[in-house]
This record gives sequence, structure tokens and C-alpha cells, in this order.
Amino acid sequence: MADSLTAAIIAVGSELLTPHKTDTNSLVISEVLNDLGIAVGFKSVVGDSRDELTAHLSHAMARHTIVILCGGLGPTDDDLTRDVVAELLRLPMDEDPGIVAAMQKRFAARGWKMPEVNRRQAQVPRGAAVLENPHGTAPGLWLETGHHQLALLPGPPREMKPMMDGAVRQRLAAVAGGVRLHRRLVRVAGKGESAVEEIVQPIYSQWVQRPPRIETTILAGLGQVELHLVTQSVDAAVANAALDRAVAQLADALGHDLVSIDGTVLEAVVGGLLRQRGWWVAFAESCTGGLATSRMTDIAGSSEYVERSIVAYSNRAKIELLDVPESLIREHGAVSEAVAAAMAAGIRRRAQVNAGIGITGIAGPGGGSERKPVGTVCIAVDAGESSVRTFTFPGGRDMVKHLAATWAIDMLRRWLIKSLP
Repeated sequence: MADSLTAAIIAVGSELLTPHKTDTNSLVISEVLNDLGIAVGFKSVVGDSRDELTAHLSHAMARHTIVILCGGLGPTDDDLTRDVVAELLRLPMDEDPGIVAAMQKRFAARGWKMPEVNRRQAQVPRGAAVLENPHGTAPGLWLETGHHQLALLPGPPREMKPMMDGAVRQRLAAVAGGVRLHRRLVRVAGKGESAVEEIVQPIYSQWVQRPPRIETTILAGLGQVELHLVTQSVDAAVANAALDRAVAQLADALGHDLVSIDGTVLEAVVGGLLRQRGWWVAFAESCTGGLATSRMTDIAGSSEYVERSIVAYSNRAKIELLDVPESLIREHGAVSEAVAAAMAAGIRRRAQVNAGIGITGIAGPGGGSERKPVGTVCIAVDAGESSVRTFTFPGGRDMVKHLAATWAIDMLRRWLIKSLP
């Protein structure tokens, strides 16, 4: 949102550029910013390099009014955040005697003498407000210069988070005023990102032309697509009305590919539809190894509609536990629409439920052939009438299993919404 209040986050520390340490602070900071209606336009992770940090800070300040830096406030020579900020803003640094006294007291309480190197942490760019840090030696700093607001926070999360939630939040709230972010999350299944884009781009391109401006982000997942709608407004009623209209337009365009308009996940949507009908479902899974059932039962209350699951991995299990005719497997192969349909019918009959799901396929990396390559999966839904499809999923074993489970659950959803009165 280039014409709205935005922020940049810079995480400082060479350790964050290794496989051994992950930046989690920016997630906490983003949450606070978003709560206050401030969109995050830029995040970066920078090592302990004066040149790199100067470049990233210059870029952030050129594009955003709010900049939050975390890390690089320690006592050693590679802790450069204070120095770089002061140099870029051309501010002299002064030693704050209050910070020195507080650090000396903290060390004395442990029976230690404060090392002289810790005096670096008492250096404050002139005009900055000092933010107390009861959990460590590095105080935070708040700077307002021109139309910019900068917060310098310590890197350890147990020190950063209370500061962000407290003193920084209060100051940012004053900057943000009454503006807040308002969001919708629309979930789509059955189409890829580019296909969804073709449908929705002509719709969402109109939303940035009139107030309240709505921006849309499309995120592709395994077998599903998310549409994130965001607007900023001081008037929640106006923002929500605009988002409601936008979501209604998407729903009309997406039809049965629409899973939810409120962020509800696919498994919960299907559970709600089953509960609405008073139906029970049972799963017969081969290549997915129980994954579809596991995802359905991740939802609280699923004991009200998931009756049982059988992992029939071998041909023998399909025959003995699901009554799949051996002749059917010999004629069509275990990975076939005929066997998937027989598995769905068998579990439905054995469990005496309203709907049975059958999944059989080749997850890989071996077992494929020219006629049935790795990724071939057959899925059937039996609810009195049978619906069966064959897919060829891309990727490795984990991806094939995940996509197969997603499509099995979504095929049940599509059957339910078509049959609902």
C-alpha cells in the first residue's frame, strides 16, 4: 500500500544468515504492526556489516516512514545498529549515565563487576528516547526524525517482545491514529495459481481504483490457493462492507472452486458440511497411508462425522478388509479407477456410513511405469452413487501423498455441496 502507512523491519545479526538460527522476531513485530493498522512493506535480514546495514536502512527509510530494527545492540565491536543509525541520521552519540548505572546495578546483583565494554550499550544517538529493558543489558531506542519513526530493539526474543508489546506499541499507536488493517482470507481448491489469477484478476484490479482501496495477494499452496484481501481504514464498517462486496464478487466468479471466504480450512469446511447433513464418512487409503483421515481428524469435533479409516496398503488388505474382488485387481491393477471405486464402496458398506472414500496410487519414487507413472492416483467417493477420478500429481513422495489427500477431501466437499438442498 504505497500511499498508506507502511513499515520496514530489519533483523540484524550474521547468525541469522546461517542454517542454525532463524529470525522469529519479525513475525512478532509484524503482528503488532498489523494490529495497529500498519502494513509491513519490507523485511530484511542483514549480517554484522556496516556497509550492508547502511544500505538496507537507507533503502527502508526511502520507502517507509516506520523502521523497526532488532539486534546489533550488544556491547561488542560487531554490534553496529546504534552506530549505523547515528551515522546515517548524522546524530552525535552521548553516553547516558542512567543506562550505565542500571547496568552496573544489574551486574552487581550477580556479584560481578560490569566490564567496561558494556559502556557501548549506553551510547545514545542525540534526541533518542531510551526504552527500558528489564530482561537484559541492552536498552531499546526510539527516534523521531523528520517524518520517520525508528525503533531499535534488542535481538533476544525475551527482551524484544516485551519492549515491542509495551513502549513501542504505545508510540506506534499514536503514529497510526485510528487507522486499522482489515482482512479477508479466501481459500480456493481445484485450480492452480495461474488459473485462479485468470478468473479473479479482472475483478480485483478494479478494487485499487476506488476507496477504500483493497489490495489482493495470491498465494499458491499444495492443491490449494489463498487470496488475501487487505484494506486500511479508520472506519471499520466501511472497510468491512467493501470487503464483503469484494468477497461476494470472488464467490460468484469462483463457483464450486471456492472453499471458504473466512479463512476456514478445507478439512473444517467438509466437516461442517457433513455435520449439516448428519452424515458419517469412512476412508479406505492405500498410497496416502491414512493422511486424508489424519487431516480430517485434526479438526476438533471430527468424532461427530468421521467413523473409521482403513489403511489397505497391500492387495491382500484390499481384498480381505474392503471386499475388493481379486479379479478386479488382476484385470485393472491395484492403481485403477475400478479398484478405487471398489475400495470406496467396500468401506462404505463395511462401516455402514453415508460416504466412503477410496484412494489408491503410486507415491514413488519407484513403482511407476510408462502407462502409470509415479504420481498416478485414483480417488473415488461413494455416497450411493460413485464419483471417481485419476490424477497424475507432480513432485516427490510427500507431495504426491499431500496432493492426493487434498483432492480426496475436496472431492467429498464438491459432492456434498452439489447434493445439498
